[in-house]
Amino acid sequence: MSGSPLVGVDVGGTFTDLFFMDEAAGTFSTAKVPSNRGDEAVGFLAGLKAGGAIDRLGSIVHGTTVGTNALLERKGARVGIITTPGFRDALEMRRRDRRNTWGLWGDFSPVVDRDVRVEVRERTLADGTIRDAVDPEEVRAAAEALLAKGVTALAIVFINAYANPANERAAAEAARAVWPNDHVSVSSEILPEIREFERASTTALNAYLQPVVGSYLAKLEEALAAERFGGPFHIVQSNGGVMSTATARRLPVRTALSGPAAGVIAAAAIAEAAGYPDVITGDLGGTSFDVSLISGGTAALAAQTTIDFGLVIRNPMIEITTIGAGGGSIAHVDKGGLLEVGPESAGSRPGPVAYGQGGERPTLTDANIVLGRINAERPIGGALQRLDVEAAAEAIRRHVGAPLGLDAQAAAEAIIRVADARMAGAIRLVSIERGHDPAKFALVPFGGGGALHAGALIADIGLKAALVPRFPGVTSAMGCVIADIRHDQVQTLNVTLDGLDAEALDRRMAAEGAAAHAVVAGAGLAVARIDVGFELDMHYLGQTHTVAVPLPVTLTDGRTGVTAAIVREAFEKAYSRAFSRLLPGLGVRIVNLRTSAIGRRPRVDLGALAPGAGASLEAARRGERKVWFGGWRDTSVWSRLDLPVGAIIDGPAILEQPDATTVIPPGQRGRVDTLGNLIMERGR
Repeated sequence: MSGSPLVGVDVGGTFTDLFFMDEAAGTFSTAKVPSNRGDEAVGFLAGLKAGGAIDRLGSIVHGTTVGTNALLERKGARVGIITTPGFRDALEMRRRDRRNTWGLWGDFSPVVDRDVRVEVRERTLADGTIRDAVDPEEVRAAAEALLAKGVTALAIVFINAYANPANERAAAEAARAVWPNDHVSVSSEILPEIREFERASTTALNAYLQPVVGSYLAKLEEALAAERFGGPFHIVQSNGGVMSTATARRLPVRTALSGPAAGVIAAAAIAEAAGYPDVITGDLGGTSFDVSLISGGTAALAAQTTIDFGLVIRNPMIEITTIGAGGGSIAHVDKGGLLEVGPESAGSRPGPVAYGQGGERPTLTDANIVLGRINAERPIGGALQRLDVEAAAEAIRRHVGAPLGLDAQAAAEAIIRVADARMAGAIRLVSIERGHDPAKFALVPFGGGGALHAGALIADIGLKAALVPRFPGVTSAMGCVIADIRHDQVQTLNVTLDGLDAEALDRRMAAEGAAAHAVVAGAGLAVARIDVGFELDMHYLGQTHTVAVPLPVTLTDGRTGVTAAIVREAFEKAYSRAFSRLLPGLGVRIVNLRTSAIGRRPRVDLGALAPGAGASLEAARRGERKVWFGGWRDTSVWSRLDLPVGAIIDGPAILEQPDATTVIPPGQRGRVDTLGNLIMERGR
């Protein structure tokens, strides 16, 4: 390829996917290589080399699950906390929730052990008044005591530090003077927002991830430097934007849903270009199935996310629901005689039984192989020459068929049905249970296995259609390429709307907007423009929960022009939209100011993905093979990438390509649109 390609890299549990885009030439290529769990840098570099010399690359954008895996597997750093007297156990008390409702004993352990959660004398009041100034010498002694206990990362969380960070800043300066590394997280720098537990949890998890994510990025940067790569290297955030590696090291907690977020961004762009603004994304990888709802072309952002019980991160993140039902999910019969699929996964090693790498328990991928849906002679990823169908069938027969009295094919079909039911449940959770009619939404399945199950999900849920991207297996990597640069920040205001000092609010908004703009401008990627937006968290006096209130103002010449009337009108509009009524006569409180700066990347021409002039039905035809759909059926097989625009394929059919396989069940049909997407619908 000419020019300096921009590369998106998505490292998943089983495969590392890459999307190379030469913006100047309007050309692209893709690659998929096995991941190396535990040393993801190996798969990362192997994938980059698949696209040619690394020193020819212009820039790299990476979606990573390193932070997510560290949280879920509890493999972060040993963290210590320095906090206000009386607040040592905030992480343990949480919001008085519990994993199991009944019983006398809890089973939750926070990521910071109690013996390394220490208190120092200080107190800041809720109005920002400092009643007791912190003693730097006491902080230094506490930090040295934590180091002596083997702590490698430190979190400083003082009560009410959002109102006045002076004590925290003094403590941070004292601690950093004796701390041997940069892994010191301060709550007023991470999340200067009211609500003690959420601020403490986010700060502690940031410290927990700093050494893990920092060492991972350092390893990648060293390897890239050894390959003479000199371009910018960026990381996808959980909010769907991109940030520099320097920001990722300082705020690794913002990478918690990095990989899944990139896929949602790409799916939204593909679907909108194809004329489907309302879609539900389904990313089926090796270890999980990630679902997100996009309405009107926009992915919903959640103010906070629970990664696992008690592990709460309060930062804007794309709303993604995850279940443990991926291609590597292990099928087993439980003690009650019920068939379960997941959440335990075989991962990339040993992987499915059919891979011949030591796996002994059957997976969802093994079931698809045994039923003929995945071509054993042409496995995706390119690392394996042939899949062992017989070994997969024997494992299914032994672990699932024998306990249930089924033969290998019936047991494999049962595995797929159970997995489909779990996926359908996740889709219903983000649609029906939140007031959305799935009949008005199209499914965008991607990941290595999403398109294998799209037809079944259309039938089970009653979805409008399924839009299978041109390259479903590398959609998340493509999302890395097209994602905008984004920076979000929050500041608690805690003022009433009546008697609002609009001039003071305007100055605060201008300062926050300028700071966010500077972060994006310094990220090092070309952008068409930078948009700065403002949103307030507000509620009526006496209420606890807030509504998000977007403000119709922009930052111009250092001012926003905000007024009390503008704020009130925006609040009433947002509250009415959420609850269909107002509460006249009650006062209104402004709790938080949220500021976002978005550097709009030049739009990628998705038309470059469309089939070329040589595409035709004749070129795409690959004959037939027996595939199980309740029984063996003759099924047409096609080369997906050789199908021309306008081609219509009736099910049953199998569409193969290097990065994924698509199954069109009996009674459904697929047609190729002008961008090369496959639109799957019920037959007419």
